[in-house]
Amino acid sequence: MKIMLKNKELFFFLFIFLLISLLTLSKNSLFIYKDLFYKQIIWYLIGLFFIYIINKINIKKIYNMSFLFYFGCLILLLLLLFLGNKINGSKSWFSIGNISIQPSEFMKISLILFNSFIIHHFFKNREKIGTKKEFMLIITLLLILILPSIFTFLQPDTGAVIGYFVITFSMLYISGINRKWFIFFLVLFLIILIFFLFLYFFEQNLFINIFGTNFFYRIERVVNWQSKSGMQLNNSLISIGSSGLFGHGKIPLYFPESETDFVFTSFISIYGLLGGIFLIIVFLLFDLYILKLIKKIRNKEDQYTLFGIVTLFVYHQIEEIGMTLGLLPIIGLTLPFISYGGSSIISSLILIGILMNINKKRPISRS
Repeated sequence: MKIMLKNKELFFFLFIFLLISLLTLSKNSLFIYKDLFYKQIIWYLIGLFFIYIINKINIKKIYNMSFLFYFGCLILLLLLLFLGNKINGSKSWFSIGNISIQPSEFMKISLILFNSFIIHHFFKNREKIGTKKEFMLIITLLLILILPSIFTFLQPDTGAVIGYFVITFSMLYISGINRKWFIFFLVLFLIILIFFLFLYFFEQNLFINIFGTNFFYRIERVVNWQSKSGMQLNNSLISIGSSGLFGHGKIPLYFPESETDFVFTSFISIYGLLGGIFLIIVFLLFDLYILKLIKKIRNKEDQYTLFGIVTLFVYHQIEEIGMTLGLLPIIGLTLPFISYGGSSIISSLILIGILMNINKKRPISRS
């Protein structure tokens, strides 16, 4: 009861998200899988249980255990390469009976917590640190970032890898280090990108010899996303374009992953443009609520965590909605709280549990 009273706004958002997800699946599941509606309820109930457990633990203990969480997720990502179940050409899941677990979703949580712990350790008892310590902080976070990125990239799961980078660099940005570091990394990134694209477009044989054929075709898929070729995207755009203000009340055309990666298309197809605008407004209000909360929290370690959480959610929202509209490359991401899936729902609710824990137990300054 205490958790609900102090986090009533967050529970309200969760109720809206659950309602939208179930309303979408109730129409979509008739088209593809009839049991997704009931399974999604189960995933939400499991996620709510995790919220309850997380709020029984002192947030400081969670930070102190973040290395164990990170190391455990790292082992799971490594084991996936040998024992993972191959689905849609990617070894991203462990299958236990009818249940599939995607470790990369939980690695994102561990990165947020472990990064917060490390950044706080470097800045402990000091408002600013020198250039040498800033450099050591950057190197430390890059080392934490590189191993899960390699293991996840080999699955392959490009969307998750980008998520790892987004989390790490956004948290570095809010840490307070000198902004010149970001200029340096931006210039370095552009140099590497130009060299990379030069090999891809003008020295393709050399590119394949260095990176392999599989990686060449993965890059080709990303680079050529604007061609809008492929049944999945074409049918998605047709479904959205023909939905009108109020939608079809169903999905007019089949397209793969309509209940996961392309759930935004499903929602607009069913409930129309007005429904899509409503969903975007709800996400915007949810994100703004977390950003407002960051300004009220006094503890820096909690601020780093909250910023990592909201950045991850915004990344998923923009990429998932963008790729269904043909505005961004299709890299296989779910829409938080809305897409069907145990790992996606449970990991998102774990992040909400952490957010509630911070909001409930940490002192909050008056706005």
